[in-house]
Amino acid sequence: MVLRIFGLSFAVTVVSIIIAALYGGPQAVLLVVILSILEISLSFDNAVINATVLRRMSEFWQKIFLTVGIVIAVFGMRLVFPLVIVWLASGLGPVLALDLALNPPADDAAYFPDGSPSYETLLTDAHPQIAAFGGMFLLMLFLGFILEEREITWLSWLEKPLARAGKLDQLAVIVAGGLLLLTASYIAPEDTVSTVMVAGVLGMITYIAVNGLGELFNTPEEDENGEVVEGSSGGPTELAKATGKAGFFLFLYLEVLDASFSFDGVIGAFAITSDPIIIALGLGFVGAMFVRSITVFLVRKGTLSDYVYLEHGAHWAIGALAVILLVSIGYHVNENVTGLVGVALIGAAFISSILRNRKAAAAGGSSDNDVDEPKPVTIS
Repeated sequence: MVLRIFGLSFAVTVVSIIIAALYGGPQAVLLVVILSILEISLSFDNAVINATVLRRMSEFWQKIFLTVGIVIAVFGMRLVFPLVIVWLASGLGPVLALDLALNPPADDAAYFPDGSPSYETLLTDAHPQIAAFGGMFLLMLFLGFILEEREITWLSWLEKPLARAGKLDQLAVIVAGGLLLLTASYIAPEDTVSTVMVAGVLGMITYIAVNGLGELFNTPEEDENGEVVEGSSGGPTELAKATGKAGFFLFLYLEVLDASFSFDGVIGAFAITSDPIIIALGLGFVGAMFVRSITVFLVRKGTLSDYVYLEHGAHWAIGALAVILLVSIGYHVNENVTGLVGVALIGAAFISSILRNRKAAAAGGSSDNDVDEPKPVTIS
């Protein structure tokens, strides 16, 4: 099963390395490997969250996400989106923007008579608004999870009080809006305050809109008597078979989520290389494909059902990433910190799940914190 799930990713890796070798020799190969590791480490929590949403979707929408969605992730977010940003920021046409990316001139005046910055600088300068949008979207996702009462809790001493506080209507919006205001007032550079505020609000609106539309068109689960199962309908983190319009909006939700995760990796990649072809090979073809395979593996193996704290750990990692993105608007945050925080939180949740399972097995039954989990979804 492992070979079947990861086989395509390994094949894409081999092809990408061959292309890198032909394109730039051994140095290009090394850079692709480094970028692939960077993307996988930064996006493991993304894979866990993808799996929690994907197991809600019908088989049709699962296949759409794993085919069309991965094309959008590879080409759209890792290659086309950065070029669009440079195109809009520089005023160059799309062809010149691509040429500037592939063949950066020794003298920027060749493209910018007024002495404007290069491709890499233009993309990096767009970081505040991108970080504000992605940070607020991810923060709303984290708050939506952590402020909701649930039978299974990981950090119970913290999660249970937060869930009780979450009974206050629109608390997530209040907290997110307050953090955005603090970010714009005390972290964002003075010349980016307005763009950070606008981008942050757009991030919140996008989450509320996509999440709300998913709830609107969601089909609740019914038991054998045709009665609606309590708690079976709701936002993207709850479990129900989503088809039709509900499936489409969950698909849209996953694409926005991937965008929020991926651009931070693209910005981090420029600390390693500014070559968009190398970045596309490392982050897109290899990294994104392995994130897809990890997502499929988690769903097929029922890992989230067996290790019930993984979902909690992933959401805490998302909360940490959201805060890091907001802080990075005004201060440089090393990409290693971003990756290690997520891996550490998910690793701690995984270990806690193992200890919980052993304790339950030793006791000969389920713990008080247990809840019935759905069976794994088969993805062909």
